[in-house]
Amino acid sequence: MRKTFWLALLILAGGIAWALSLSGFPGGRVLSFSALLGLALGVVLQRTRFCFLCHARDWHDKGDARGLLAILLALAVGSIGYQVVVGSWLPVPERLPPDLHIGPVSWALALAGIAFGAGMVISGSCISAHLYRLGEGAPVSPFALIGAIVGFGLGFNTWNHFYSATIAEAPILWLPQKLGYAGALLLQLGVLAVLAALLWRKPLPPQALRPPVATLREGIARLFEGRWSYWIGGIAVGLFAVLIIIRTKPLGVTSALGSLARRAGEAQGWVPSRLDGLDTLGGCATLIQDALLTPNGALVLALIAGSFASALAAGQFTPRLPTLRDVACGLFGGVLLGWGSMIGLGCTIGTLLSGISAGAVSGWVFALSVFIALSLGFKLQAYLRRS
Repeated sequence: MRKTFWLALLILAGGIAWALSLSGFPGGRVLSFSALLGLALGVVLQRTRFCFLCHARDWHDKGDARGLLAILLALAVGSIGYQVVVGSWLPVPERLPPDLHIGPVSWALALAGIAFGAGMVISGSCISAHLYRLGEGAPVSPFALIGAIVGFGLGFNTWNHFYSATIAEAPILWLPQKLGYAGALLLQLGVLAVLAALLWRKPLPPQALRPPVATLREGIARLFEGRWSYWIGGIAVGLFAVLIIIRTKPLGVTSALGSLARRAGEAQGWVPSRLDGLDTLGGCATLIQDALLTPNGALVLALIAGSFASALAAGQFTPRLPTLRDVACGLFGGVLLGWGSMIGLGCTIGTLLSGISAGAVSGWVFALSVFIALSLGFKLQAYLRRS
């Protein structure tokens, strides 16, 4: 096997050891759990190429629905798991469960989704995909993440306007509160089934069959050849979204970025000292915490490490110097990603995946807005290529 393969396994083993060592710190069990989950998530995202933008582009350009079906599968698995877990904590859904991605439904949320979708098209990924592509050496991703931090800063500076204009009076709609857990789950699974049926109108590309492995060594090596099946990514991401709420807050990747932007902005006087109602809403919290390492920060760092180890083992760590176009697309698209995440209280992993899994109408509104922006963006890019 390649030397890089063994180096990747060594890095992954080191990441696991680091994650386990966090259990000795105050609150370390949660930190350790988050880091271990982040390592696994980074490997899964990199191996399955789980990316909202790429999956949507495959459907738009090639009619390949496998990626979008994987997203629907993740939402179905997450919805089932969320209703079971949250239902055991709150048997009667009369009040909103704390911390879940259940946000106000307003035109500001739709605008945030459109901005986030536009940022995906321009930068080439959503924030979660930029994190795992950072581990692959993608030249755009560092600039997109820097731009996202700037975008969060802009979001903080416009938050009070949107809050007073619409968010403060916007309804917070949680389906289990209206329909009960069973009714909400049946409705969501029904909608997901209809969407899957619409996507499945065209035959899916056949999967190439590979011969069975003969040795354990060959089996380990094959894990890092090609890419894993789409359905593995869908099931795994849905399960991760459920597992994380058992020990910590819902799955999301923008809390650490937002907190960093808020801390830096307040230190420089660039962020308003008062952000009306922000810290009372569910979603990817941007509270400034005293702890040097938060559970979300541990998850994000481990996600990058897991992706790096996976890409290295697969021979997919291919860094190159960024071009001016990489820098411009990353920064500008990242600003839109950050602003959309801040106003929308999360990204495609938080507001969309975790929100829909929880039965939040805000998750569906954000998803619709994002995919409208993606569709328009793809059409604009195709027009510009023809011109």
